[in-house]
Amino acid sequence: MVLADLERDNHGYLKNLNEWNEDIAAELAIEEGIALTDDSLKLINFLRDEYINNNANQPNERNMVKGLKDDWKGKLSTKELYALFPKGPAKQAGKIAGLPETKRKGGY
Repeated sequence: MVLADLERDNHGYLKNLNEWNEDIAAELAIEEGIALTDDSLKLINFLRDEYINNNANQPNERNMVKGLKDDWKGKLSTKELYALFPKGPAKQAGKIAGLPETKRKGGY
């Protein structure tokens, strides 16, 4: 399945998070102008795990840092998250992760 075959909302978010896979993530990342790295995939997989296994939780940047710091090479801060996802880790990484749009304020 390719991204063009999937149903999306008006902002480009997947309507069915179960249709997501890393190939779809790669296509979404290209649309967003993001180069996927091991670190960006760590964040994407963390967000998916939080959403799927933690009652649809969509953590803010502070909680992303807290949840990822033990698995991160070097020091992790929100600055590093924004370096990976300049339009906002919650919204942009969440979109590439195939999650619904977060309703939290901020981002793009």
